[in-house]
Amino acid sequence: MSPCAKVFSCLTATILLAACDPLTLTVAGVGASAGVQHTMTGIVTRTLAAPLPDVRDAARSALTSMDIKINGRYRIWTGEEFQATAGGREISVKMEALTAKTTRVEVTARNGLLYDAATATEIVNQTEKALAVQTAAAATAKH
Repeated sequence: MSPCAKVFSCLTATILLAACDPLTLTVAGVGASAGVQHTMTGIVTRTLAAPLPDVRDAARSALTSMDIKINGRYRIWTGEEFQATAGGREISVKMEALTAKTTRVEVTARNGLLYDAATATEIVNQTEKALAVQTAAAATAKH
């Protein structure tokens, strides 16, 4: 292969590989961005098909069963909020009535400047379980 052909081959390969690089960087950036946003915000939300009073009772039950101390219950513009503490974390459980039968739950667990998405997720999961138990008990009581 002549020296000119070698240079041409190297330049062609460089141009072709460089054309793929923006795609690679974009995909890597989107994936990294999603992961960082989740750990930095640490806010977990879920919409539940249940009225606010039922979700409030389920959230209280979940926090109690997890041995998380509820420090207060407050009315907020869109619904209600529990403030709680556990393991040095400040926990906020906000419940917003979207309709008479639908409630949005937002849980935040903070340890100083850091957010704990795992704890917030488990609080939402336990609230859903408590709500299922309440719903089953109410259905059994009707029969």
